[in-house]
Amino acid sequence: MAPHHARLPLWQDKSPDQKLETLRQLVLDLYGYHFSAARAEVLMMLETHEPADEKEARDIQRIIDLIAAHPDIFSMTCEVGHITASAAIIEPESRRTLLHYHKRLGRWLQVGGHAEYETDFAQVALREAREETGLPDLQHWPPDAAPAPIDYDVHTIPQSGDAPKHLHLDFRYVLATRQPEALAPIAGESTRFRWLSSADVRDLGAAIDGSLRRLLGKAFALLSSERADQ
Repeated sequence: MAPHHARLPLWQDKSPDQKLETLRQLVLDLYGYHFSAARAEVLMMLETHEPADEKEARDIQRIIDLIAAHPDIFSMTCEVGHITASAAIIEPESRRTLLHYHKRLGRWLQVGGHAEYETDFAQVALREAREETGLPDLQHWPPDAAPAPIDYDVHTIPQSGDAPKHLHLDFRYVLATRQPEALAPIAGESTRFRWLSSADVRDLGAAIDGSLRRLLGKAFALLSSERADQ
């Protein structure tokens, strides 16, 4: 995003509303400059990703459009929404995945959260997963490949308190643990977790939304592919 040239009237002649608009544009210009390299990298990831269905294809295009329209999309202060990172956690030996129950939303979800002034979303997903589960050995899967999202999703978060309704642009990864028994969520995090086989996931039906079902399907397929290669 190119910076904006100064415009008349000069500052001392501007109305309060014009001054606010000038300051707003200055902030957006700074966001655009600071995140220019990260934005380019994210756009390349999105444009080379093969969507699994029409919903994911639409969501990828929506993320691309939002990145182009909102230089501050990497920040939680962006009013329309912001990027989040989450992960399907798998245990390769038992071929199970870990979900937690979100009490307010009333459904099972993968772990994840917000970036905290970060642009390495693979590390955001890893940090959030470690914080929420306490699993000490989590790592990106497969271990011999550079971490990359395997799924993208856009969903609406309802208003809560003074936080407005907004979008989460979710970048989704796969993490693995060899110590499922070490699950130890910290205080303040969800404590209702379940290790689930692919059959268990099917049995949960509508308690798992379509985008999560798609993510878990990709994670189980990745497990099967890794086992076939061994």
